[in-house]
Amino acid sequence: MRKGRVEGKVIVVTGAAQGIGFECARMLAEEGAEIVLSDLRAPEGQAATAQIVAAGDKATFIQADVTSESDCAHLMDETARRFGRLDGLLNNAGWYPRATLENTTTDLWEAIQQVNLRGPFYCCKYAVPHLRAAGGGSILNMGSINGLQGLPNLVAYSAAKGGLLTLTRTLAGALAPDRIRVNYLIPGWVLTEGEIALHGGNGISLEALLKAGETLALGRHQTPKDSAYASVYLLSDESPQVTGIILNVDAGGSTLPIPPSAPYVL
Repeated sequence: MRKGRVEGKVIVVTGAAQGIGFECARMLAEEGAEIVLSDLRAPEGQAATAQIVAAGDKATFIQADVTSESDCAHLMDETARRFGRLDGLLNNAGWYPRATLENTTTDLWEAIQQVNLRGPFYCCKYAVPHLRAAGGGSILNMGSINGLQGLPNLVAYSAAKGGLLTLTRTLAGALAPDRIRVNYLIPGWVLTEGEIALHGGNGISLEALLKAGETLALGRHQTPKDSAYASVYLLSDESPQVTGIILNVDAGGSTLPIPPSAPYVL
C-alpha cells in the first residue's frame, strides 16, 4: 500500500536497469517520488522505466556512463532542469569481476575503480549543488561487505568499496552544514541477474546458490526488496538525523562469522 514516504521528491538512481537498482527505483516511485533511472544500457533502462510508468508511478530515463564526468554532470543538471530540483541520489551502479592480487592487471584495477568509486564521486560532485539549492537532501551509496573485509578474489572491488565508505563518511561531515546526508548501505548477498550469471559461468547452478543461501544467518539470501526498503528510509524525511552510517541489510553478514567459502559479492 502506498504511503507517500517520499512524495514530491526528485531522486536519481544509477545502475537502475535491473537488480537492486531497479527495485529501489520501483519502490521509491511507488512511494511517491519522481524517479530518474539511469544506466549505461539504454534499451534495458527504458524498459525498466516503462514498467514503473505502467504501474502508474512517475519515472523517466536518462542514459549515463558513470565513468564519464560529462555524463554524470549532464545527468544531474538535466534532472534539475526537467524537474526544477534534486532531492536525492542513490549511487547504485557497480561492477564486480573476480581477480586475485596476482591476476589483477592495471587495466582491470582502473576499470573497477572507475565504475565503483570514481562514478559515485562524479555523481556526488554534480548532485551536491542541486541538493544544496533545494535546501538539503540525501545521498545513499550502495556499499558492500567487501568494503569492510574483502575476499581474496575481489581485491580491486573491495578496495573500491572501501574507498566509497571513506568517501561516504568524509562527505557526511563536509555536507552536514548544507543539510545533505550521506550514508552507506550494505545489501548482503543478493541473487541479482548479474550475480546468477557470474556464478553460472563458473559452473555453479541457481539450485546450488539457493542451497547456499539456506546456510546464511537468517536462512535465505537477501533480496533487492530488502535494500529497497532501506533506501526508502534513508532517502526519505524519516531519517533527518541519520548521516555517515553503515546500514547493514545483510543478515549479519558484515558482523557475524562468514564461512571462508561463501561467495559474497555485495
